[in-house]
Amino acid sequence: MAMPAITPEPAPQVSSMGRIFGVIFSPKPTLESIVQRPTWILPLILLCLCSVTVIFVFSQRVGWRGFMERQNQSNARVQKQMESMTPDQREKMLETQTKAASIFGYVGVVLGTFIGALLVAAVLLAAFNLIAGAKISFTTSLGIVAHSWVPGIIVGLLGILIIFLKDPSTVDIQHLLATNPGAFLSDDAPKWQESLLSSFDLFVFWYIILMSIGYSATNPKKISFGKAFGTVVGVWLFYVIVKVGFAAAFS
Repeated sequence: MAMPAITPEPAPQVSSMGRIFGVIFSPKPTLESIVQRPTWILPLILLCLCSVTVIFVFSQRVGWRGFMERQNQSNARVQKQMESMTPDQREKMLETQTKAASIFGYVGVVLGTFIGALLVAAVLLAAFNLIAGAKISFTTSLGIVAHSWVPGIIVGLLGILIIFLKDPSTVDIQHLLATNPGAFLSDDAPKWQESLLSSFDLFVFWYIILMSIGYSATNPKKISFGKAFGTVVGVWLFYVIVKVGFAAAFS
């Protein structure tokens, strides 16, 4: 008599909060579960909350005036414009910039997180579906990207700690953590150079590895980890080239 076929038990479902910790401590099985049942809301909300907290703490402890003064000093176009101004005009411009920066800081991190995730998910979706014929859904792509950015929460928490520990006059909101070569450049370094070197960040490489694991899990037969990694790195390099080009053109 033929033995009955043994049906493998389905993998246990992981809660949305469990996925936040899982993508850091056990990324492969966690991202595989995200591919099977995509979710993306919680990681993006947590990233936004963490980023907003960083902006709030920076605004209260450090302030935006010093930041805008350094930005103006490092921009040749702004410096040339300020040379033709009276002291009162320069002060009024700086006050306007400071107020705008404090507002844009909050709006920018929220919109930047959600719009950035949507764009990255769309671009990588197109890349994998066109190159590998993977037939990945947009929700799956967004779920992979959103959870691959979870280490950014660690960046935010460490950033908050650094703002409290360091002398406020030495805090650089653009380089709270020295995890890329751009953090070691002087304030008068060319903007394109800062943009280029800041792109080679340890946490960015962590995001890339997690996205590669996630996309390779969508269709292991068509997308190996190496192929996924090469595709993600290729898209990232294109972004870096465009970003550095804009920095060189408008600085």
